[in-house]
Amino acid sequence: MSAGEPDRPGAPSFPLAILIGPPGAGKTTVGTHLAALLGVSFQDTDASIEAVAGKPVGEIFIDDGEPAFREMERSAVKAAIGGADGVVGLGGGAVMDPDTQAALAGRPVVYLSASFSELAKRVGMDRPRPLLIGNPRAQLKMLLDRRLPVYEGLAWLTVDTDGRQPEVIAGEIAAAIGGQRPDR
Repeated sequence: MSAGEPDRPGAPSFPLAILIGPPGAGKTTVGTHLAALLGVSFQDTDASIEAVAGKPVGEIFIDDGEPAFREMERSAVKAAIGGADGVVGLGGGAVMDPDTQAALAGRPVVYLSASFSELAKRVGMDRPRPLLIGNPRAQLKMLLDRRLPVYEGLAWLTVDTDGRQPEVIAGEIAAAIGGQRPDR
């Protein structure tokens, strides 16, 4: 685990934690556990997009194309960062948008890191991953090569998820942000 101090003038800003990382890093699973530990809500931006679109992310990519999805994603991320009062999980590619990167600056961004071999196991065929169509291992490698520097650059806290239970990871994050949690 590594952590730096986010810019937090005055009272802590919301959300309490913003989880980023590649597909299969555990953002939704860890985010759900973390929110429960902190007694706050969890918002997954992909789920928000699906609710607005009325269809799964994979279908949005197929029916409407990636540019349409990315526009919906920008809106969902902006709303979540500006209005969520708990834990937010961002889609793996959301951080590639320059406006999103700017909006995340100084926020409690938690990068859930995982090795290529661990991610390759986790992104199996149990869930559609639109950007991993074709040769999933090659696509995942290409995504990681582009995204890892961005994840690392945005992170206030980096937590390795390899071989670890989601509850343990959530506890580690909760401990790191515990002193910043507002009284409720």
